[in-house]
Amino acid sequence: MNTMLRKSVLGIAGLAFAGGMFAGPATTNAAPSIESKPVAATAQADKVDKGKLIPHGVQGKQSRIDLTDEQIGNVKAIIAATKKADMDERAAVVAIATALQESKLENLGHLGERNDHDSQGLFQQRPSSGWGTVEQITDPEYSTMAFLKGLKQVDGWQDMPLTKAAQTVQVSAYPFHYAQWETQAADLVAEHWNS
Repeated sequence: MNTMLRKSVLGIAGLAFAGGMFAGPATTNAAPSIESKPVAATAQADKVDKGKLIPHGVQGKQSRIDLTDEQIGNVKAIIAATKKADMDERAAVVAIATALQESKLENLGHLGERNDHDSQGLFQQRPSSGWGTVEQITDPEYSTMAFLKGLKQVDGWQDMPLTKAAQTVQVSAYPFHYAQWETQAADLVAEHWNS
């Protein structure tokens, strides 16, 4: 009988405690619960370190364009591919700045007479130069993975200014044009890396 009474009392106490947990504090002036602090700490931990995105500072005047939903989708595809390639936020900045210069983040098909040879996709990669088939290089994930594979092969790319790293992969006729997109690329990575 004593055990049964004790179980009943403990059960009632447990219900009262659980009811208080679910119903919240009895007064409106109660101090905030401790549970809210870890959430704020977690949100801070998810922020991208801006110093890591532009470790060498920007070179020259910076450009910026307004982006459509399609272009933002391509930013997210580049970030997803960067993560899939097991590369960091800086690699995403280099890739996005490169795509901003090459295509303004639009997945371009063949442009006819206005086309630079047979360049297509986000990075203006050329099937005739071995980047892949037209179908492959107009797939944002594939084209980003191809760009990042080239970037991984550049010794010390992490320690180079963005424009030099991008140029080493792309071999552009305008090697210094990549630098103008570094700030916008970093802002896009900071905004979308954890989304």
